[in-house]
Amino acid sequence: MNCRVVVEAAVPVYDVETENEAIRIGISKTGEMLNPDLNYVEINMGTRTSPSGEELEPAFIAADEALVALELEMTVFNVEREEHASRIARKEIGQRLENIPLEVLRVEVIEDEDDTDEESESTSDSSPDDDALETADETAGDGEGSGSNDSDSDANEPSENDEETTATSSTGESSTDDEDDDVLPEFEELLE
Repeated sequence: MNCRVVVEAAVPVYDVETENEAIRIGISKTGEMLNPDLNYVEINMGTRTSPSGEELEPAFIAADEALVALELEMTVFNVEREEHASRIARKEIGQRLENIPLEVLRVEVIEDEDDTDEESESTSDSSPDDDALETADETAGDGEGSGSNDSDSDANEPSENDEETTATSSTGESSTDDEDDDVLPEFEELLE
């Protein structure tokens, strides 16, 4: 089972004057701590609400210092339970973000079966199409050779095909059959 884990981090930022500046610095600081080891962790602004339900900025500033709420998202692969995924995410992120409090907000199970079903459908869809194309190519090649009204070309083509067929049957090689299938009947005269 694969899980998408969202962890909230409270990142302290110093010497800032505005909330936007605090958010930019907080994201940059967090990115520096996570990279290059955890460059697959997505960093987003967190959401905060007041007790009355009012939306607040993700940064709180007091005395030129800010506390920025960030959401860190990562995918944890091959886990048995959601608890296991949340522990792995907290451990991996927490090792890089020292002295920054973390809290797991949510764990979403990513469906593996849909991915494998889509892959199997795409391979099964491509197989009949390939077979249909090959059958259409063979039919088109047969129809063009037998449908022409030119008696000279009809007389020459079967004899060439008969010679090639006997050559392949006597040698037992199937590579000449493959080469013959690649050449359209109209171009056989040019290859002689």
